[in-house]
Amino acid sequence: MSDALILKRLAKFHGRKGPLLLIILDGVGIGRRDESDGVFMAKTPCLDRLMHGKLYTTLKAHGRAVGMPSDSDMGNSEVGHNALGVGRVFDQGATLVSRAIANGSIFKTPIWRELVARAKRPGQTFHFIGLLSDGNVHSHTDHLYALLRQCAQEKVQRVRIHALLDGRDVHEKSALDYIAKTEGVLTELKKQNGVDYRIASGGGRMVVTMDRYDADWTIVQRGWQAHVLGQGRQFSSASQAVQTYYAQDPQMTDQYLNSFVIAESNSPIGTIEDGDTVVFYNFRGDRALELSTAFEAKDKFTRFNRERLPDVLFAGMMEYDGDLHVPKHYLVTPPQFERCISHYLCANGITTFAVSETQKYGHVTYFWNGNNSGYVDQALETYVEIPSDKIRFDKAPRMKAEEITHKTIELLRTGRYQFGRINFPNGDMVGHTGVERAIIAAVECVDQCTDELIRVVDELGGITLVLADHGNADEMFTVKNGKKIVSTAHSLNPVPCVIVDSGYRGEYKLAQLSQRGLSNIAATLFNLLGFEKPQDYDPSLIEFL
Repeated sequence: MSDALILKRLAKFHGRKGPLLLIILDGVGIGRRDESDGVFMAKTPCLDRLMHGKLYTTLKAHGRAVGMPSDSDMGNSEVGHNALGVGRVFDQGATLVSRAIANGSIFKTPIWRELVARAKRPGQTFHFIGLLSDGNVHSHTDHLYALLRQCAQEKVQRVRIHALLDGRDVHEKSALDYIAKTEGVLTELKKQNGVDYRIASGGGRMVVTMDRYDADWTIVQRGWQAHVLGQGRQFSSASQAVQTYYAQDPQMTDQYLNSFVIAESNSPIGTIEDGDTVVFYNFRGDRALELSTAFEAKDKFTRFNRERLPDVLFAGMMEYDGDLHVPKHYLVTPPQFERCISHYLCANGITTFAVSETQKYGHVTYFWNGNNSGYVDQALETYVEIPSDKIRFDKAPRMKAEEITHKTIELLRTGRYQFGRINFPNGDMVGHTGVERAIIAAVECVDQCTDELIRVVDELGGITLVLADHGNADEMFTVKNGKKIVSTAHSLNPVPCVIVDSGYRGEYKLAQLSQRGLSNIAATLFNLLGFEKPQDYDPSLIEFL
């Protein structure tokens, strides 16, 4: 390890004899404290107690504080864990893509020129696959529309869109609005340029294409069948598909809509064929990685039967995995993280562990480590993934919180680890369902587990730092014009943050900072372990007396 990664010891504080545990309550923000707020409505004796502690504060977890374009942009687990793990604010995917489109640099890259050149060959098609919403968490429709207009300007005659419907980062039944807006753009381009641009297939993001962390490859298989092979239930338009699914199940929301294929005379209008070009226009990597792998892996791919692998030029909006270099081609260079907290901890011989269930395992490993897969130093680190159940999370709101708790206690009691980080996904994953009863149960379960862990850390003479990476469960619904509207998206609310120190004797206090955010946590962790922070890390939340 480089000498530049060696940390200086604090003069007056050397940490505690026991471990330091970071508990991330995913999606547990601080809401309006009324019936719309699932955290407030839940029975949370542990969190209530923590919020009255001397070392309690709140953090900003959205907008510019986590590298998003503006403060109207919600935070998310990806950018939140990046900020937690690298200790500084970097411009994130949404910002980088918007900037590259605004200044035109995205269209001057060799890969864009090659994509367009191939798509302009006789009989070939340019395909765009991605989340059709302006949630700005995985994608933004403005990015898609800019790519479509550039294709038309460069005289690409045939484009097909494979639209993944959101209902998660935006209103739960808003797909028809996004489809109508997209159809309007396609009609405009047809009138102006005489091009053949159409929506060809799609489906809800939680059942079609956008799986993550190898949780359920059948989701990717459904997408492959619809987008590539043209297999699935046929409709004359995307709007007809959504309206039909709504009519068949009035409780259905966009994220769970089945796949659909647009066809004429029983013939799909947009299968992906040899010689075509394909761009996955999502900028966020976790739910784009698996389909990218399906397109790029050759003979050794065993996740599902692809039936055929078309010879296409495939590109992502960004590189989705910096270690694996997937995909091989991408339009915008992702943020370049360096010297994350794990690099420093390993360089200084600090033993650590990371635990979560599948849905957030990559967040406490891959995203925490600056979008890098695998261990920094396996001799010093232990990563534990607890498999998530393949079930709608409102049906099992406790998820794997108890298993995460039990495994964490087991690791703590070994006495081997100086620092551990865990993520309870419940507040976020159940929050995305919009089912109030389940959200409240999820928050209550996490509160119980957090209390149990704090008691163990106290017993071991350690420190627990409890916080959230963004809000979600704290906003179950909003009210507009007297009408209750279910909210399944992340909130813009601040999140709780509290230090529970078993040996605290007033050695430090909360620092006076102009703004407290997730990027301040890394320096705080260094301090609680007895080290000075790296010079260019954002300030610690605490200062020593």
